[in-house]
Amino acid sequence: MNKDYYDILGVDRKATVAELKKAYRKLARKYHPDLNPGDKSAEAKFKEIQGAYAVLSDPKKKSQYDQFGFAGDRPPAGGGPRGTYSSGFEGFNFSDSGTSSFRDFFENMFGGAGAGQTAQVRPERGEDLIYTMTIGFEDAIRGLQTKIKLSRTANCASCGGTGSGQGGRAKACPVCGGSGRAYIQRGSLKASTTCPSCGGSGAVRGADCADCRGQGAVQRSELINVRIPAGVDTGSKVRIPDRGNAGHNGGPQGDLYITIEVTAHPLFKREGSNIYVKLPITVPEATLGAKIDVPTLEGHSTIKIPPGTKSGQKFRIREMGAPVPGGRARGDEYVEVSIVPPPFADQRVRELMKELEKLSGANPREGM
Repeated sequence: MNKDYYDILGVDRKATVAELKKAYRKLARKYHPDLNPGDKSAEAKFKEIQGAYAVLSDPKKKSQYDQFGFAGDRPPAGGGPRGTYSSGFEGFNFSDSGTSSFRDFFENMFGGAGAGQTAQVRPERGEDLIYTMTIGFEDAIRGLQTKIKLSRTANCASCGGTGSGQGGRAKACPVCGGSGRAYIQRGSLKASTTCPSCGGSGAVRGADCADCRGQGAVQRSELINVRIPAGVDTGSKVRIPDRGNAGHNGGPQGDLYITIEVTAHPLFKREGSNIYVKLPITVPEATLGAKIDVPTLEGHSTIKIPPGTKSGQKFRIREMGAPVPGGRARGDEYVEVSIVPPPFADQRVRELMKELEKLSGANPREGM
């Protein structure tokens, strides 16, 4: 008597795809011939489970089954296209999908890993780390060498990063016998695929390392020397290679990225590679002109203020700005002058200002 496919998998007729897959995996692992050597009843049950899932996991076949209610290894007469089923391997359409059916079978069966085994042993690069560093304005201009304390994962010294005990020794994969290939045969049909248990390596790790508990890495705090190049600014990122987290399964370490934040300066402001500073000057300096010392990042420099200089006027000092990271070019410094009035409380100053007012000429606001 034909059995109902839903009963075979132990699911409701309204079961979702995820529920079907979950039920299939559970039963297939339980009755797989490799896990039940010599048990003919388990092998027969495995074939039955396999055939039921092959139909119910395929929307087209499931629709046909729900409509016609067939069971076994072929649909009822007139119940579907020819060649849909193979009496040698229930539920797989080899004419449509070729060897991919075998691959899908293994993926559905093991979910990317062998029964009771660890996941595929593939080298993976470690995660990158991001560290935020706050530095002074002048350190950002000139560059900096310092040390930072960083917490990251490093390869376990006991197992060499493999996660396996016994000195990191691996053992032959029990699913493929160390060949790296998984085979399946039904009748005269035979196909192979990369072993889902070992990822084609032919080996799986042994018992978990006691020190890292099978992780292959341990958490570690360490002082790291870092060099911040000249010319960085807020938002700049400095890459320190191979200082991220340890790789997995022998993979390379990740990188460390240092994100820069620069504190403000009491005198200077920065826009790109240019530096700006505001410089107060007196009325006589602005009127008569003068040579004035100006603060720069390299000390003091002298600029010439021409007669009749106005408040807000800017003067440029070439190549006194910030260096461009990675290059030899350097920005400029811009000096913006502001005229400061004399002390009005001094009587003599007030008298001189009145005399100056008579000589100053036309009203600058005339016509406004």
